[in-house]
Amino acid sequence: MVQLTLPKNSKVRTGKTWPKPADAKNVRKFMIYRWDPDTGENPRVDTYFLDMDKCGPMVLDALIKIKNEVDPTLTFRRSCREGICGSCAMNIDGINTLACIYGLDEIKGDVKIYPLPHMPVIKDLIPDLSLFYAQHASIMPWLETKTVEPAKEWRQSVEDRAKLDGLYECVMCACCSTSCPSYWWNGDRYLGPAALLHAYRWIVDSRDEATPERLDMLEDPFKLYRCHTIMNCAKTCPKGLNPAKAIAEIKKMMVERVI
Repeated sequence: MVQLTLPKNSKVRTGKTWPKPADAKNVRKFMIYRWDPDTGENPRVDTYFLDMDKCGPMVLDALIKIKNEVDPTLTFRRSCREGICGSCAMNIDGINTLACIYGLDEIKGDVKIYPLPHMPVIKDLIPDLSLFYAQHASIMPWLETKTVEPAKEWRQSVEDRAKLDGLYECVMCACCSTSCPSYWWNGDRYLGPAALLHAYRWIVDSRDEATPERLDMLEDPFKLYRCHTIMNCAKTCPKGLNPAKAIAEIKKMMVERVI
């Protein structure tokens, strides 16, 4: 379980408690992190109550219901509702996950929802992912070739295509990177699990012709080697991927190219 650690100099106060729905028999309590940069006030935790007989099964369903019917000021990201876009990543019940595919029945007791940990917060449940996306861009997440472009397509065998399984499925939700203590401590220099998983995805792509350059770029005391195989990334990934394994494979390639 990845526990939330609040930003430095942040003191969360008890916020507003909204009334319980009238005549509801199946009521559930939601405690949600709130912060509005326009007010200048410290973050707070607001408390909401929902009639679960009139709510969908996922955490995102509850958030949408709160925003639509209780408190329109509640702010969060969401888009596909299918675990594909990665927009609704947040810390739910102490776990970094996607609200759209995390069932309310998986949570015992009150539902506690916070933004992804150790990231600057823009507002409420929305973290600032600017650095995260910049790190992803730095690993050249595209096919790099030097030979003449074929008339139709870059061909790939079934076996080589299979090497990308467990890598290409990443939706860049940032759940893994924001669960990694090494990323918390060295986020400005360590690329983090998500970016390194994507780096490995292009390194092992048989159609790519820039493997030496990609490895050279990662040969750095911080970019790659701050990973200490804590395995939080694999435990929290909502898509069931294993960034730690990808990072280990890159390290192995680094050793093999020297021998």
